[in-house]
Amino acid sequence: MSEYRLKTPLDREDIDKLRIGDVVYLDGEIITTAGFPTHQRIMDAIARSEEPPINLKGAVFLHMGSCNIDTPDGVVTEYVNPTTSTRFNAFMPTLVRHFGFTAVGGKGGMDQSCVDALQETGCVYFSMIGGAAPLLTEGVKRLVETGWDDLITQFRLSRFEVENFGPLMVAIDAHGHSRYADLTKAATDKLSEIKRKLREGRQASTS
Repeated sequence: MSEYRLKTPLDREDIDKLRIGDVVYLDGEIITTAGFPTHQRIMDAIARSEEPPINLKGAVFLHMGSCNIDTPDGVVTEYVNPTTSTRFNAFMPTLVRHFGFTAVGGKGGMDQSCVDALQETGCVYFSMIGGAAPLLTEGVKRLVETGWDDLITQFRLSRFEVENFGPLMVAIDAHGHSRYADLTKAATDKLSEIKRKLREGRQASTS
């Protein structure tokens, strides 16, 4: 496992060197949303050959909500908090391919169709621990802009400037390796062994 501090937009050399288990901290800009309706609006924009209100080309796109408060001194980000990426499995292959995301992230991973899209385009998935939200929030310097402001704050497309933003763990790399697939296989293998032992136990008790 290695640790990196990288600047966005991520370049090909940065992405190619990342492996499962590596820890990353980011400087630069990220795009966030926690909204299912937001993903649908992006899909609708693609279908109409329109651009979303915030430029998503080559973005680091994170499944993460935020609470931003207007104050006399400007907008203050009270917190950011990652949400579950698996809710967006149906959208992400299209979004990754269309916008050429360099990284996506959230909680809980993504399915194999998403892994395939990441490998095809050269994109990584960052796992963010919900309990690490205070640390993630410390890495947010400022809210740069938002889009689709008719939505609740957590659902809006939000562009943040970040510094030393993390920790982010590489859970799906750009080479087709997925920590979630590995865990699923290990659990399936273990289940088979448990079932075998149960059968043997039942047979022994009846003999």
